[in-house]
Amino acid sequence: MLVQADSWERIRGLTLQGLGSEHSRRAYAKALDDFVSWWQSNPRPLTREVILVWLELLKARGLSSSTINLRLSAIRKLAREAAYSGAAPYEVVLGIEKTKGIKRLGVRLGNWLEVAQAQELLNAPDIKTFKGIRDQMILALLLGAGLRRDELSKLTLEDIQQRAGRWVIVDLKGKGGRIRTVPMPSWAKTTLDIWVEIANITKGLICLETRKGGHITTMGMTPQAIRNVVAEYGKKIGINIAPHDLRRTFAHLAFEHKAPLDQIQLTLGHASIQTTERYLGIKQNLHNAPCDKIPLELRIDG
Repeated sequence: MLVQADSWERIRGLTLQGLGSEHSRRAYAKALDDFVSWWQSNPRPLTREVILVWLELLKARGLSSSTINLRLSAIRKLAREAAYSGAAPYEVVLGIEKTKGIKRLGVRLGNWLEVAQAQELLNAPDIKTFKGIRDQMILALLLGAGLRRDELSKLTLEDIQQRAGRWVIVDLKGKGGRIRTVPMPSWAKTTLDIWVEIANITKGLICLETRKGGHITTMGMTPQAIRNVVAEYGKKIGINIAPHDLRRTFAHLAFEHKAPLDQIQLTLGHASIQTTERYLGIKQNLHNAPCDKIPLELRIDG
């Protein structure tokens, strides 16, 4: 056995300890718990073959290649921690490390909105109410700054500052602990200013809970509450959407309107340009290649 019952929690804790974000810890925890539950229902020595059987079961469940590969990464990390702790021989870990993930077929575009749909969503809240003003601000920051919902839930008034003559969100700590500065469009800043004035926010969290009757509390909104806001107005305009779809919409609309790919990457906080390319569903265009834009010519007349 890779992990005995009495040491499972210890090894699991070590596996999750080194992860940089809460989102990653939740994803890895679920992956490990699902795997160990299946594995311990029919105990056997852990080998590469066992991992392959598990991957086939995940494929049979209809999980995407990215989800399956994430779960495989969690198992690999578990194996390494078990080896470091003396709970598994290194040859077992080596076999698991060599287990290949599921090949990504094509590019998953995901769900994103066209300009007209994004505009309709932004205008959907009833701005005659406190809740509607707040919700429009939430939608504006998701669409205009490409924030994650957990980033928005933690956003404070102190994070909004001027840099190089424009308003930005400074030192935003995102996924993997990466720090970035995020520019805001003027229309998103306008919705923020209106909300801050009405809610009388002078410091601290920006996204605050509202109660029936229009009462604004001092309690911050959870990422799930922000998800509920997006789903509410998506349903209102007849579209099933989540906050991450608005982040993807930001990327698509910015790219379609000629924003440089590297600047989109920096705003989103992606670790690599390849992640941004997958986000956008970019494919190599051999008919309009970058090399065609280089203004050089060859003289062959001597």
